[in-house]
Amino acid sequence: MIRVMLVDDHAVVRTGFRLLLETAADVRVVAEADCGEGACANFDEAAPDVVVLDLSMPGIGGLETVKRLLARDRNARVLALSAHDDSMHARRALNQGALGFLSKRTAPETLLEAVRVVAAGRRYIDPQLARSIALAELGGTGSPIETLSGREFEVFIRLAKGEDVQRIAEALSLSASTVGTHLYKVKQKLGATNQAELTLIALRARLIEAE
Repeated sequence: MIRVMLVDDHAVVRTGFRLLLETAADVRVVAEADCGEGACANFDEAAPDVVVLDLSMPGIGGLETVKRLLARDRNARVLALSAHDDSMHARRALNQGALGFLSKRTAPETLLEAVRVVAAGRRYIDPQLARSIALAELGGTGSPIETLSGREFEVFIRLAKGEDVQRIAEALSLSASTVGTHLYKVKQKLGATNQAELTLIALRARLIEAE
């Protein structure tokens, strides 16, 4: 029996995933969380074989959650999900320690396949994304966004979505001055002068969607 923890801030999404996964006789959802903090707090008690984790959540966010889960248990198996099907999100998640990455836009039954593969300790990446990742690596760094550190990338995405420094500081449990330092480095690396330009860069890279 594969024990799964679902982590997504949308209850309806978790319900959909639960119903889908539990159609299989070998999978059982043993825990749910609506944020990264909740996932970390309940991880030991739930003892999941696979954590199915959305990358875009309020609070510490998905990438930081992956990092903290792996720090808690280096054998934790995380399948990261994202509404964005770009190779950059996938590479960030895998570099942070996730064993698999799946776009929410793929066919629903693919989730079950991915959970089984990750539960077996093998890497799972959507074939189309895997090709994009390989091409990006063969071509070297194709975007200055690739030069951002993990924390800088998280701050960049939040800024691009319109969050201010204080809100980001509270969500990531950082001081406003630390976030300000990250912001300065992000602008320097990306050649941006203001938040609007950061949003435009993120949109062009398909890291966020226009609302």
